[in-house]
Amino acid sequence: MKNPTILTLCILWASLSLSFSTTAQNKAKEEPLGTPARYLFPDDYMADPSVHIFEGKVYIYPSHDWESGVTDPEDGNHFNMRDYHVFSTKEPQKGKVTDHGVVLSLEQIPWASRQLWACDVACKDGKYYMYFPAKDKNDIFRLGVAIGEKPYGPFIPQPHPIRGSYSIDPAVFEDDGKYYIYFGGLQGGQLQRYRDNKAQECGIIPGKNEEALPARVARLSDDMFEFAEDPRPVMILDSNGNPLKNGDPHRFFEAAWVHKYNGKYYFSYSTGTSHMLCYAIGDNPYGPFTYTGVILTPVIGWTTHHSICQYKGKWYLFFHDSAPSGGVSYLRSMKVCELEYNPDGTIRTISGETRPTR
Repeated sequence: MKNPTILTLCILWASLSLSFSTTAQNKAKEEPLGTPARYLFPDDYMADPSVHIFEGKVYIYPSHDWESGVTDPEDGNHFNMRDYHVFSTKEPQKGKVTDHGVVLSLEQIPWASRQLWACDVACKDGKYYMYFPAKDKNDIFRLGVAIGEKPYGPFIPQPHPIRGSYSIDPAVFEDDGKYYIYFGGLQGGQLQRYRDNKAQECGIIPGKNEEALPARVARLSDDMFEFAEDPRPVMILDSNGNPLKNGDPHRFFEAAWVHKYNGKYYFSYSTGTSHMLCYAIGDNPYGPFTYTGVILTPVIGWTTHHSICQYKGKWYLFFHDSAPSGGVSYLRSMKVCELEYNPDGTIRTISGETRPTR
């Protein structure tokens, strides 16, 4: 070679290029991505999507945000929802989304006074059961049940709330023919007002070094209208087997969801004030669950509420953000993106800065 300096530079440049390429590839595997996500119904504000596969379709059960004129954020008063819609699709990422209209409204519920927050639906023996929170005439959150003949309703509410129920965010999980209901949410969701299923005179949030308040779980009765047992705490443990502290940014706040993957039970939830979706893994529906990681980093807007389901061989995360409303926290829009597992069963973290699908 007539010019060894040029050869040396070429070799050095090739080595650096390979190094940069490898680093970039490793970084892409480790860091959250701007995952493509689709807004499912841009014509209106729908949030808190609970999703199930019924009759071969994806059915979506969101809460319905609207500009009610209530902007006071104290105890979540600005989340002033008053009815539920049902949506369905055969292809969540790009197919047509059908709005089946209002399937239950506040005026139909004899015991309720306001705030129809996040709901969920379960199917048993060909009947569909909608579980929902609402404030009663004393402004206390209770859980109600409404029954329908079809997954798209309409749903007829029972005249009274579930006995012994309290707080918000019901989510129902079926396992081996048994149905479990998870619920609870702090601050406006009133979970801090209860200890051992008994109301306290003053609801106190634990200190940073105290155990975090857990969600609750109870098996449902055979008729699906009541608790079959007293609700139990859903304990989330750290890697040493100790309950998460309230100062831990990954502790439970609201929006429980449970799904099963490779024989393990995944308890996922919102961290509320730290604005993440996190998950913990256990060996049975009651837990305890060991904290494992972050599913979704913060989105535009205060709340993050989600569901996870498998459909046609793919896993999906349904959630919401407030980007279409310009960041108005009580005007949220539901969306969906794919969810991926790593070979060890952990969930690959999704960036809240999702990009729209084309």
